[in-house]
Amino acid sequence: QVQLVESGGGLVQAGGSLRLSCAASGRFFSSYTMGWFRQAPGKERKFVGGISSSGYSTYYADSMVGRFTISRDNAKNTVYLQMNSLKPEDTAVYYCAADVHRARPAERADEYDYWGQGTQVTVSS
Repeated sequence: QVQLVESGGGLVQAGGSLRLSCAASGRFFSSYTMGWFRQAPGKERKFVGGISSSGYSTYYADSMVGRFTISRDNAKNTVYLQMNSLKPEDTAVYYCAADVHRARPAERADEYDYWGQGTQVTVSS
């Protein structure tokens, strides 16, 4: 069983930045592909981006390219989501997820095996 705990959410003004962290339990974090998703009220959970187990490859939803950066520190069992130039439409609960099977981050939420509880990000205009 893998436990994921997100942190770093909060309230920020438009144009600001936040860095989310996702800490994982267990000894096999370095073998997991990790993804970040977000879910706004009344909407479905959407792929933000993901990172390969080694950290060498990252993938982003089109609307995140250039503003969001995903990285990981396997020595700390942690994956990060750096969010810059935030917009009110980025307001959502952000989740990290672990995929223990695939090498490339999947865009479908149901492809992931473990989820964190989420952290709220609110961007004011």
